[in-house]
Amino acid sequence: MNNELTTRQFWLDYWESKDGLVFEVPDNYPFVQLLAQLSKQNNSKNLLEIGGFPGYFSVWAKRYLQLNTTLLDFVVHHKILNELEKANQLKTGSVDVVEADLFNYQPQSHYDLVVSNGLIEHFLDTKEIIQKHVEQLNSGGVLLITLPNFKSLNGWFQKTFDKENYDKHNINCMDLSLLEGICQQLGLSNIHTRYDGRFMLWFERENEKPFFVRILKKIVWLPLKVFFKIIPIETKFFSPYIIVTAKKP
Repeated sequence: MNNELTTRQFWLDYWESKDGLVFEVPDNYPFVQLLAQLSKQNNSKNLLEIGGFPGYFSVWAKRYLQLNTTLLDFVVHHKILNELEKANQLKTGSVDVVEADLFNYQPQSHYDLVVSNGLIEHFLDTKEIIQKHVEQLNSGGVLLITLPNFKSLNGWFQKTFDKENYDKHNINCMDLSLLEGICQQLGLSNIHTRYDGRFMLWFERENEKPFFVRILKKIVWLPLKVFFKIIPIETKFFSPYIIVTAKKP
């Protein structure tokens, strides 16, 4: 069975349908402060972002952390990436690009930080895709993987009202114990897995959803948003993200 749950054409169509891809990446963009913390702790000099087009991590880390950054993805729209660089006060070509299938790519160099955001859940073999991350790491390098948590209320909304998008995700991999066990099997150390974010509901192309679905989302969203503002906890049932960090000996 093909490991991928998506195709090249899927991603071409996806990026062509998106608006607002180019902006100045703020300091409160998801996970960038964690990225900065890991970089400082590890004295990192370079970073590889896998499957991260348009390259928000790469651009932010190049600008603010002065890392040498590389974006590796199956589909890269170079014009959009160049516009993103300019919007973040970087010269065109500041971010190196490798446009390749990760499963057929032989690393030409290795990196102190290897990151991906919302990638591994699009593959059926979770261990294989994480192993491909690890292969890119220097000895002593740090891995940062983030993915959505669809074993949550948000996942129920996805499954119920956007089954097409839900089916593009490997729900089984959204499990802290599974992810920790895979990292152990791959010989990693300093492994940490956790839920991140208090509460969030979202849809792809929300404006295309039926009116009653958008209303139901708002009805559910408001009281829970207030609750988690008062009680700031992160749980499997409500947190929108999962974070995995580990180190390669």
